[in-house]
Amino acid sequence: MRRALTAAVASALLLAGCGAAPGAAREDQEDGELLVLAAASLTGTFEELGRRFEEQNPGTAVTFSFGASSALATQVRQGVPADVLATASEPAMASVADEGLVGEPVAFARNETAIAVPPGNPAGVTGVADLARPGTRVALCQVQVPCGAAAQEVFRAAGVDVRPVTEEADVKATLAKVVLGEVDAALVYVTDVRAAGDGVEAVEVPADVNASTTYPVATLAGSARPELAQRFVDLVLSDQGRDVLRDAGFSTP
Repeated sequence: MRRALTAAVASALLLAGCGAAPGAAREDQEDGELLVLAAASLTGTFEELGRRFEEQNPGTAVTFSFGASSALATQVRQGVPADVLATASEPAMASVADEGLVGEPVAFARNETAIAVPPGNPAGVTGVADLARPGTRVALCQVQVPCGAAAQEVFRAAGVDVRPVTEEADVKATLAKVVLGEVDAALVYVTDVRAAGDGVEAVEVPADVNASTTYPVATLAGSARPELAQRFVDLVLSDQGRDVLRDAGFSTP
């Protein structure tokens, strides 16, 4: 049973799909194989939904490619042979929906930011203002990534100028900098802090300066298995899907 694609496999799929016209069905996948492109912050929840989907649809194998929403949208435009797309922002989804590359997107979850610090909080970070304190090593997502855009909203609302020591490609890579002790703090999503367990501690971002993002999901117009793809989307939108998402810390949009 496959869970997540390696970089090599993802590259091979992308190359295989590049020759296909946008919106054209591709037959590169095996029967019963579903490829889902999803934002990195959905890793744990979608892997759980993938397990349930396989149980409910015997003979089906769900494979995931997790990454930054902007990168996933680029893959869709380049013709990656996938079936479902779930992004961490509505603008990322709209960029491909406007080109007719996906079906009708549906919002299914909402997320907010939180500050992640190493266990024991050695730098004494107590709030957003401390992220701008000289000497505080901060990791952020790149600005074109939804978690990076959300961070900039938080800083504007709080009136602070944060100079990160590193900007990562997605939220998982950003959080990893904290887990590894390479930075004093990172601004990530509430769900990522929860998923990290004892690997990090959370510092709350006040509601009056916090930023949220909405997650839409859609089938790809070029899916070779449109009925199977729609079934996966239906699971995400179902009560069962909402329960899994809520347990991970997501809220309803």
